[in-house]
Amino acid sequence: MRTAFFIAAGIAAMPSAIAASYEFVPAPQVDLNRVYRVDKATGEVTSCQYGLREGGGIGLTLCFGAGEGAGAQTPSEYGLVASRHTREAGVFRVNFRTGEMSICYVQVKEEVVVCTPQANPATAGTGDAPATGAAPGRAGPSATPPQGGRP
Repeated sequence: MRTAFFIAAGIAAMPSAIAASYEFVPAPQVDLNRVYRVDKATGEVTSCQYGLREGGGIGLTLCFGAGEGAGAQTPSEYGLVASRHTREAGVFRVNFRTGEMSICYVQVKEEVVVCTPQANPATAGTGDAPATGAAPGRAGPSATPPQGGRP
Protein backbone atom coordinates (compact mmCIF):
# COMPACT_ATOMS: atom_id res chain seq x y z
CA MET A 1 0.00 0.00 0.00
CA ARG A 2 2.81 2.40 0.90
CA THR A 3 4.61 1.69 -2.39
CA ALA A 4 1.44 2.36 -4.38
CA PHE A 5 1.09 5.72 -2.64
CA PHE A 6 4.63 6.79 -3.60
CA ILE A 7 4.13 5.65 -7.20
CA ALA A 8 0.87 7.61 -7.44
CA ALA A 9 2.51 10.67 -5.90
CA GLY A 10 5.38 10.43 -8.40
CA ILE A 11 3.02 10.14 -11.35
CA ALA A 12 0.97 13.11 -10.11
CA ALA A 13 4.11 15.25 -9.94
CA MET A 14 5.31 14.30 -13.44
CA PRO A 15 3.10 16.63 -15.52
CA SER A 16 4.48 19.70 -13.76
CA ALA A 17 8.04 18.46 -14.27
CA ILE A 18 7.37 17.66 -17.93
CA ALA A 19 5.30 20.77 -18.75
CA ALA A 20 7.02 23.47 -20.75
CA SER A 21 8.36 26.01 -18.30
CA TYR A 22 9.91 28.49 -20.75
CA GLU A 23 8.67 30.88 -23.38
CA PHE A 24 10.86 32.29 -26.16
CA VAL A 25 10.44 35.56 -28.07
CA PRO A 26 12.74 37.20 -30.63
CA ALA A 27 13.82 40.80 -30.16
CA PRO A 28 11.76 43.04 -32.46
CA GLN A 29 14.85 44.83 -33.81
CA VAL A 30 15.00 43.64 -37.42
CA ASP A 31 18.79 43.51 -37.69
CA LEU A 32 19.39 41.74 -34.35
CA ASN A 33 19.42 37.95 -34.11
CA ARG A 34 18.58 37.79 -30.39
CA VAL A 35 16.02 35.59 -28.64
CA TYR A 36 14.79 36.16 -25.09
CA ARG A 37 13.69 33.37 -22.74
CA VAL A 38 11.46 33.71 -19.68
CA ASP A 39 10.84 31.09 -17.01
CA LYS A 40 7.04 31.12 -17.01
CA ALA A 41 6.81 30.38 -13.26
CA THR A 42 9.57 32.59 -11.85
CA GLY A 43 9.85 35.39 -14.44
CA GLU A 44 13.63 35.03 -14.81
CA VAL A 45 14.72 36.44 -18.19
CA THR A 46 17.82 35.42 -20.16
CA SER A 47 18.84 35.83 -23.79
CA CYS A 48 21.00 34.28 -26.51
CA GLN A 49 22.14 35.37 -29.95
CA TYR A 50 24.38 34.22 -32.77
CA GLY A 51 27.94 35.46 -32.83
CA LEU A 52 30.61 35.26 -35.51
CA ARG A 53 33.73 33.30 -34.67
CA GLU A 54 37.06 35.00 -35.35
CA GLY A 55 38.64 33.48 -38.43
CA GLY A 56 35.31 32.23 -39.81
CA GLY A 57 33.68 28.91 -39.23
CA ILE A 58 30.26 28.05 -37.90
CA GLY A 59 30.11 30.78 -35.26
CA LEU A 60 28.84 30.44 -31.72
CA THR A 61 25.88 31.00 -29.45
CA LEU A 62 26.35 33.94 -27.10
CA CYS A 63 24.12 33.84 -24.02
CA PHE A 64 23.42 36.50 -21.42
CA GLY A 65 22.35 35.53 -17.91
CA ALA A 66 19.91 37.33 -15.66
CA GLY A 67 21.27 40.58 -14.21
CA GLU A 68 19.62 43.36 -12.20
CA GLY A 69 15.84 42.99 -12.17
CA ALA A 70 15.88 40.00 -14.55
CA GLY A 71 16.22 37.32 -11.88
CA ALA A 72 13.43 35.28 -10.34
CA GLN A 73 10.37 37.29 -9.28
CA THR A 74 7.42 36.35 -7.07
CA PRO A 75 6.09 33.00 -8.38
CA SER A 76 3.28 33.66 -10.86
CA GLU A 77 2.50 33.22 -14.58
CA TYR A 78 4.96 35.19 -16.75
CA GLY A 79 5.40 35.69 -20.47
CA LEU A 80 7.27 37.86 -22.96
CA VAL A 81 5.84 40.30 -25.47
CA ALA A 82 7.86 41.93 -28.24
CA SER A 83 6.74 45.33 -29.47
CA ARG A 84 6.32 46.03 -33.16
CA HIS A 85 8.97 48.74 -32.96
CA THR A 86 11.57 47.57 -35.48
CA ARG A 87 14.42 49.41 -33.73
CA GLU A 88 13.63 48.08 -30.24
CA ALA A 89 16.08 45.51 -28.85
CA GLY A 90 14.17 44.83 -25.62
CA VAL A 91 11.01 42.94 -24.78
CA PHE A 92 8.26 43.28 -22.18
CA ARG A 93 8.06 40.77 -19.32
CA VAL A 94 4.40 40.50 -18.35
CA ASN A 95 2.78 38.94 -15.30
CA PHE A 96 -0.49 37.49 -16.59
CA ARG A 97 -1.99 37.23 -13.09
CA THR A 98 -1.30 40.77 -11.83
CA GLY A 99 -0.99 42.75 -15.07
CA GLU A 100 2.45 44.03 -14.08
CA MET A 101 5.00 44.71 -16.81
CA SER A 102 8.68 45.50 -17.05
CA ILE A 103 11.07 46.10 -19.92
CA CYS A 104 14.03 43.75 -20.34
CA TYR A 105 17.07 44.18 -22.55
CA VAL A 106 20.69 43.06 -22.84
CA GLN A 107 23.36 45.29 -21.34
CA VAL A 108 26.06 44.25 -23.76
CA LYS A 109 29.05 45.67 -21.86
CA GLU A 110 28.08 43.80 -18.68
CA GLU A 111 26.90 40.79 -20.73
CA VAL A 112 23.64 40.39 -18.78
CA VAL A 113 19.91 40.86 -19.24
CA VAL A 114 18.45 43.61 -17.07
CA CYS A 115 14.82 44.54 -16.44
CA THR A 116 13.13 47.65 -15.14
CA PRO A 117 11.06 47.32 -11.95
CA GLN A 118 7.63 45.83 -12.55
CA ALA A 119 4.79 48.32 -12.87
CA ASN A 120 1.07 47.95 -13.17
CA PRO A 121 -0.66 50.47 -15.44
CA ALA A 122 -3.93 49.89 -13.59
CA THR A 123 -2.46 51.36 -10.40
CA ALA A 124 0.31 53.62 -11.71
CA GLY A 125 -0.63 57.27 -12.15
CA THR A 126 -0.40 58.61 -15.67
CA GLY A 127 1.37 61.71 -14.37
CA ASP A 128 4.20 59.59 -12.95
CA ALA A 129 5.66 58.60 -16.33
CA PRO A 130 8.54 60.78 -17.52
CA ALA A 131 7.94 62.54 -20.80
CA THR A 132 10.89 61.82 -23.08
CA GLY A 133 9.20 62.08 -26.46
CA ALA A 134 6.62 64.32 -28.10
CA ALA A 135 3.72 62.91 -26.06
CA PRO A 136 3.76 62.79 -22.24
CA GLY A 137 4.64 59.33 -20.96
CA ARG A 138 5.92 58.22 -24.35
CA ALA A 139 9.49 57.15 -24.93
CA GLY A 140 11.56 58.48 -27.79
CA PRO A 141 12.39 56.42 -30.90
CA SER A 142 13.92 53.63 -28.81
CA ALA A 143 14.03 53.52 -25.03
CA THR A 144 16.44 50.59 -25.04
CA PRO A 145 20.13 51.53 -25.13
CA PRO A 146 21.91 50.95 -28.47
CA GLN A 147 22.85 47.31 -29.01
CA GLY A 148 25.98 45.84 -30.44
CA GLY A 149 29.12 44.68 -28.77
CA ARG A 150 30.35 41.11 -28.99
CA PRO A 151 30.76 39.83 -32.52
